[in-house]
Amino acid sequence: MSLDPQVVAYRAARAAAGTPPLYTRTLAEARAADLAAIRAGGGDVEPVHEVRDTHLPGPAGDLPVRIHRPAGDGPLPTLVYFFGGGWTLGSVDTADGICRRLANATPCQVVTVGYRLAPEHPFPAAVQDCHAATAWLAAHAAEFRVDPDRLAVGGDSAGGNLAAAVTLLARSHGPRLAGQLLVYPNTDQRAGGAPAGDEDPLLFNRHSVDWYRNHYLADPADATHPLASPLLADDLSGLPPALVVTAEHDPLREQGERYAERLRADGVAVRLTRYAGMIHGFFAMPGVFDAGRRAQDEAAAFLRDRFAGTGPTVTSTPGGPR
Repeated sequence: MSLDPQVVAYRAARAAAGTPPLYTRTLAEARAADLAAIRAGGGDVEPVHEVRDTHLPGPAGDLPVRIHRPAGDGPLPTLVYFFGGGWTLGSVDTADGICRRLANATPCQVVTVGYRLAPEHPFPAAVQDCHAATAWLAAHAAEFRVDPDRLAVGGDSAGGNLAAAVTLLARSHGPRLAGQLLVYPNTDQRAGGAPAGDEDPLLFNRHSVDWYRNHYLADPADATHPLASPLLADDLSGLPPALVVTAEHDPLREQGERYAERLRADGVAVRLTRYAGMIHGFFAMPGVFDAGRRAQDEAAAFLRDRFAGTGPTVTSTPGGPR
């Protein structure tokens, strides 16, 4: 299917502005440009009953976290969210719009984790931070007003990769998780994972994938480690039910959908939705793409069901909302 008309307009605007790819910029420039683009595309900032910045202890020092909490006393179901940015860009600010909307729409408490970034802190630093924060929240549930029986993880892009990796660690080491939200996740870090011919410099492409991977994996051999490439894990059974969201025109689409099928084959309840005509990053840009808002609504519905102890019970086929 062709690009969605809103994607065509977005691409044209980038061409007219002469916007260079992030992978052609310095790290500092790319980090600033990434945050600016997400804020510009996120739409109106939704008010949330409580938004609070604090810290949790991590493996190498305190980790910044942002807590988005809807109205309600006592423990609440909680989503621990990991932002995207190729393990190289991003901060708790990057996912602020997503987390505000999910907190209101589910409703649930959403905690964003400011994990360490590459290349300063390569794999497995980010995975260790994200699992440590999730485990800390579960162990200190009363302090953070978390319902430990209704705890889920999620993230977009690299954040989806980290969420998948955290479920693998949690299966062995805890805590028990009610669900996983994986939005266009990286699941296979081996070189050549992006489709050949995906070269469009105005959109996320295979060069973007390579640039992020090369920052994250100081040792290329780490690409085969299951915590870097969850698709390569020997066994995915016993993981929490999942919603996997993909975009039709995304170099990560195939590996995200293969991961959903692996989960299903290993007995994990999965819903897989491919958004037709969409590109990588659309989930974070509901102010630009109507599909971004629909996908966030789908994520909230999935979380609502999981926190109620229901769905998904079957795997859908690709080709979901248009």
